[in-house]
Amino acid sequence: MATRPPANERAAPHAERRLRYLLPVLVFAAAVIGWDLVVRLGSIPPYILPGPSLVMQTLADDWGVLSASLMVTLKTTALALIAATVGGVLLAILFASSRLVELSLFPFAVILQVTPVIAIAPLLLVYLAPDTAVLVCAWIVAFFPILSNTALGLASVDHHLRDLFALYGAGRMKTLFLLGIPAALPFFLGGLRIAGGLALIGAVVAEIAAGSAGRGSGLAYRIVESGYRLNVPRMFAALLLISLAGIAIFAVLTLLQHLALRRWHESALAEEM
Repeated sequence: MATRPPANERAAPHAERRLRYLLPVLVFAAAVIGWDLVVRLGSIPPYILPGPSLVMQTLADDWGVLSASLMVTLKTTALALIAATVGGVLLAILFASSRLVELSLFPFAVILQVTPVIAIAPLLLVYLAPDTAVLVCAWIVAFFPILSNTALGLASVDHHLRDLFALYGAGRMKTLFLLGIPAALPFFLGGLRIAGGLALIGAVVAEIAAGSAGRGSGLAYRIVESGYRLNVPRMFAALLLISLAGIAIFAVLTLLQHLALRRWHESALAEEM
């Protein structure tokens, strides 16, 4: 007859999980308190370093302007991520289907990835409308992680399973959809989680370039605009919204990865143990 583990052993994983979520909150709270103490005790003027209370007050007072800019940045990030997902997955499937196509096109994808987007953005602003240039920049940095991870997943299918499918007479498309894509799903979701943050970074970098040229409407443009006006509290408020947007994107994509893999993949099963 099987015996149940002691209560303290059963409670240990739950306590560890609670501690995992509690520690970052405590550290963040301590950092905010330390920030506030430094500003108050040092009598630092707000145009050099505003306190957290002033940043929150500015966020509330300027919410109308900042929220509209936040929607612009989030829309750009979402569109770039969708375009990068569709283009990256389709091109990865094409690479998996033809070695010649992969050898021909993959170097160009690498060139796009290794070229700093801050160097590309001013050039794109010359040829494209500001909104389109920002979208293209965000797409460029989000595209490669999805392409490379999905291509790696499609290439990492167990060759024994490929042989089994071939033995049963499965065609190329059937093998792709029933074996290749499920096997590549964890790789794709990992690349998607990376690409979500990179899409936001690309959008912010391009918005800064557009803001420097006097054009733009996203959160990064508000940071540039506030810098010209020495409105440092608004700069911090806009930066806070960008950080919260990045955290939200990462959390949503992490949840999507967990829901898609939790019942069958080792990485998600190990997290639940």
